[in-house]
Amino acid sequence: MGIDAAADRVGMEAMRGVVASLFVVFLVLAVAVPSVHAAADSAAGRWRTIDDATGKVRSLVRISEHDGTYSGTVEQILITLPDDDPQHRCIHCTGERKDQPIVGMTVLWGMHRDGDSYTGGELLDPHNGKTYSAKMTLLDGGKKLDVRGFIGFSLIGRSQIWVRDE
Repeated sequence: MGIDAAADRVGMEAMRGVVASLFVVFLVLAVAVPSVHAAADSAAGRWRTIDDATGKVRSLVRISEHDGTYSGTVEQILITLPDDDPQHRCIHCTGERKDQPIVGMTVLWGMHRDGDSYTGGELLDPHNGKTYSAKMTLLDGGKKLDVRGFIGFSLIGRSQIWVRDE
């Protein structure tokens, strides 16, 4: 085998190595990118709740999924309204939640996904201690969440837009 043939063979081996490396890079990207995109397409994550009266971020709620059921827990309270309990206890709640700390409390439970919507669950408003039927819808590519609490029909109720925090 001549020098030119040997050089061609080494060049071909190098080219195969480059092609194989590019294939691995594309394979990794093909697996990684959908998983990042999927996180934004799910209600799971941390959300900033916005106070209706002030427009300020009131609390941080972590929504998590377990076996297809979504629930939300208060992680932090950022502002206290004048008629709130200064120790952030659920003073208007009844039953086991009565006078319990709001931070760490599950305020959203039983939600099941149906496309970009979540239904079938309940929502506790710790400010008044009332529990409502709940519905949620992802908006703006998963950056916002329309959270609706209602009694009976979803037409009669109140919505808040939560903003993804992470």
